[in-house]
Amino acid sequence: MNPAFAAERNYISIPVLGNINVEAQGNIGVSTFLYPYQGDRLTTFLNESVGADEFIGKLKDRNRFNVNLNLSVLSFGFHKWGGFNTFDINLKSSTGFSLPSQLFEFMKLGMQGESTEYRMDNINIHTNNYAEVALGHSRQINERLRVGGKFKLLVGLGNASVKMNDVRVNLSQDKWMVQANGEMNTSVKGLYMPTKQESGKDVNTEAEKDLVDWENIDFDTPGLSGMGAAIDLGASYKLNNEITLSAALLDFGFISWRNTIHAVTSNKPWEFSGFQNIAIDSDLGDDDPNSLESQIDDLGKGLEEYASFHRRSTGGSRTAMLGATLNLGAEYVLPVYRKLKFGFLSTTRINGKYSWSEGRLSANVAPVSWFEAGVNYGLSSFGSSFGWIINFHPAGFNFFIGMDHLMVKVTPQYFPVHRANANFSIGFNVPFGKKCS
Repeated sequence: MNPAFAAERNYISIPVLGNINVEAQGNIGVSTFLYPYQGDRLTTFLNESVGADEFIGKLKDRNRFNVNLNLSVLSFGFHKWGGFNTFDINLKSSTGFSLPSQLFEFMKLGMQGESTEYRMDNINIHTNNYAEVALGHSRQINERLRVGGKFKLLVGLGNASVKMNDVRVNLSQDKWMVQANGEMNTSVKGLYMPTKQESGKDVNTEAEKDLVDWENIDFDTPGLSGMGAAIDLGASYKLNNEITLSAALLDFGFISWRNTIHAVTSNKPWEFSGFQNIAIDSDLGDDDPNSLESQIDDLGKGLEEYASFHRRSTGGSRTAMLGATLNLGAEYVLPVYRKLKFGFLSTTRINGKYSWSEGRLSANVAPVSWFEAGVNYGLSSFGSSFGWIINFHPAGFNFFIGMDHLMVKVTPQYFPVHRANANFSIGFNVPFGKKCS
């Protein structure tokens, strides 16, 4: 959370189990899309038994959901060279989407009245996966100020993003019109994404040749997909014996991705003005280009061609920034009982369409030398939450477990029912050496 902080003792983590953090964030939940149906059964929001007002009333202007994983493969720290030093190998994964409410309104309502228009701008889906090797050092500058930093070498494992802008759907009695402007970038070594022509499928137009053939996507041997670097910077300042302030900027860096496949939509409006001159009793039967079946096939192919992506390049490179995090904290030690501390943490994730912020209050108590516990309450872009943590650290062993989002109501599969917010951390570490103040 802050590279300026230092452990009291040297330590080494239990491989893979040193620190595991799994997080889900969302302003929507299972209850937004699934509803009780015929007793103990469930149905989706598309079922006619679910009222449009009930469903649409649960939507947000931007419906967002993120899943993050931070896994410490190996970590150790030690006091030397005038400060505290750390070495870490971590695996990190982040996946999310941001979808406008009108996308779901279109799916639920369709055409209303003589004419209906839907505008579904800024449809965003992404996943970012990499490993990091980090070297950190922090040191005391004077009695009040401590500073620290980490340098991270990043190894890209896979990245993909889909962005759709200026998406419009016009439905009227005379014609339907769809317009979209989108692009897709994937950087995964071993990913094979052929076009329909490369797959040997029949292509009737020049535009169909470079359409991505989703049915024949395949994976070969995965491997290194990019390289990058990042830094963490932090400081803490002790105002007096009771109050300490801190600030940190984390994951400020980039990854240069290779093996990039770039694809775009056609970016031209698609129109359907109805079936024309339907052949009823043609000698050619369904093979007649004017038969109803032929025209329905043409409609499906036209929609598929428009909605799909045209592959433009393979094997390219691109550079993408990481999502940086800004932490601002304050800690207050109760003078009459110094084993009780109160804290405030402001967290801001700086990541474009996936940015969010949170403020969290905490109370932490250490009644004995080998045990600590805390509770916390936070307000964020995804709602409010209550959490807890416990930490056992007798001589030669440290174990902690906690969560920032207490899931009150979950499905049988343990998905949060109302808002998809969960944050769970657990870790095993071995401290050793003399205690340093």
